[in-house]
Amino acid sequence: MPEFLDLHSKASKALRAAAEAAVRRHGLHLGQDHLLAVLWRQDGRTPGEVAAALNVTTPNVVKGATRMAAAGLLTRRRDDQDNRLVRLWLTDAGRALQTPIERERRLLEEQITADLTEAEREHLLSALTKIHSAATALLDTPIDRRGSAIT
Repeated sequence: MPEFLDLHSKASKALRAAAEAAVRRHGLHLGQDHLLAVLWRQDGRTPGEVAAALNVTTPNVVKGATRMAAAGLLTRRRDDQDNRLVRLWLTDAGRALQTPIERERRLLEEQITADLTEAEREHLLSALTKIHSAATALLDTPIDRRGSAIT
């Protein structure tokens, strides 16, 4: 199994570098495209809602939103009903990135999977979904001092 972990690590690093290059062409840092995608689906979400959608911490979203607000991609405004809440709103510049970023992601996926048959693509997505579920479950399973899961 260490072969899987090594290959996965190498593939993840290469994919991350390719994705970083793709979003940088549009003035973004990796991860900012994911934050934008959440707002493209539903503008005006709170940092906590965005964090939950991305499975990251709220401080990470706040930090990214601060950079993105400075770059003119979004604004922060107090909620009309509850002044304690801050909502993130896309600017025209943030909305304008949707088509080119989605195009970059599609192109990257097509290039990376070009040598796979349709059946291989389906199997890969199915396997990655199972691996993600298993890895996520491990995060929720207490571990004893010997490194074994407590059941």
